[in-house]
Amino acid sequence: MTDARGDSPLMETGIDPASLSDEDLFRELSSLYRTRLETLRHGPDAALSNHFKRTAELETEYITRYPSREVDPDRLTQAF
Repeated sequence: MTDARGDSPLMETGIDPASLSDEDLFRELSSLYRTRLETLRHGPDAALSNHFKRTAELETEYITRYPSREVDPDRLTQAF
């Protein structure tokens, strides 16, 4: 399946993250994080399930692209 323009593969939850540019991937992640609490608190079960799935898809793509991402040492605890 492709999007309305016919140029990007669609998944059940949206455009395949692997086909997104870095800019689009960051925009999609930002949108998910911005709507997370509202979906958790007020969304129907189907919306929350979709949110979980899409977040996992996009975050997995991010980790695939940036396996050696910069880690802020101030965010580490002794457990890590």
